[in-house]
Amino acid sequence: MKKTKTIFLSCLLLLSATGCSMQTNQQSDEQLYEKNFIYFDTVIGLQFYAGENGQELMDHCVEMCGEYENTFSRTLETSELYAINHRTENTVTVSDDVAELISVGLKYYQISNGKFDITVAPLSDLWDFKSEDASVPDSDDIAEALSKVGADQLSLSGNTLTFASDDVMIDLGALVKGFAADQMKIYLTKNGVTSGLLNLGGNVLTIGSRPDGSDWSIGIQKPFDDNDPIIDVVKVKDQTVVSSGIYERYFKQDGVIYHHILDPDTGYPIQNDLWGVSIICDSSLTGDALSTTCMTLGYEKANDLIQSLDQTEAEFILDDCKLKKTF
Repeated sequence: MKKTKTIFLSCLLLLSATGCSMQTNQQSDEQLYEKNFIYFDTVIGLQFYAGENGQELMDHCVEMCGEYENTFSRTLETSELYAINHRTENTVTVSDDVAELISVGLKYYQISNGKFDITVAPLSDLWDFKSEDASVPDSDDIAEALSKVGADQLSLSGNTLTFASDDVMIDLGALVKGFAADQMKIYLTKNGVTSGLLNLGGNVLTIGSRPDGSDWSIGIQKPFDDNDPIIDVVKVKDQTVVSSGIYERYFKQDGVIYHHILDPDTGYPIQNDLWGVSIICDSSLTGDALSTTCMTLGYEKANDLIQSLDQTEAEFILDDCKLKKTF
């Protein structure tokens, strides 16, 4: 087996994003504040212009990510989600943040006809794409894991969450980065930040425009190509670009690529004509949900979905590496 991983590097995603040689906003006395750190199993890069309170704002953003990790992590034993998944009763009270993400997950479960499923955790554990020795699981083990999957076994009313089965577990990993990005942007803009860029490993959220008033330029990764890693550049202002693809986390076995976007109907990686999707919209959480949903639907249905939505665009990378855009 040949193990292969594709890693997003922020320098590939942000083309001329900040003008790295410019440490001050030429239009004001604001300084550029930058920090890279790791949460949610990804490298987070924050860049924004602010006054003397910039370091305080940056420190608070890092603290926010730590709080969300301790809320939404499925593996951290101190997290709220860990307690929910290891419940002793099948009716639990959840926080507002958890309720919001579960509600979004259930919405896109319906939109995707069950392909976007926040209860896919047993399958994810079985495939274990984070392992250096990942391999195709035994078919009987996949069948057993499948019996524990199905968001139709969840019922949410306000902050009351009810499980129809003891075996059902929730995984909000497909939504957490988008939620965190949106919340940090809300915090920063409330505190006077008008220009910045938040990069959470494939979730790029911009605040306003660049200091000179121009758009931000966001590079879209070319699948499976380390020599020519950028397939296109999207220009945005005060919007998010959220990308998802089969090239993000995968392994090869017997010449076949097995990627991390799993089909809750079969238990195996989803198979269709898409290699990647990038969503351009206002909310990074919405972009998170839509990018994964589109990947599960395939090009035709995904394109129809995006065309039905206001202020939302998409760039699709088909399995022949051709681009299809809604804009």
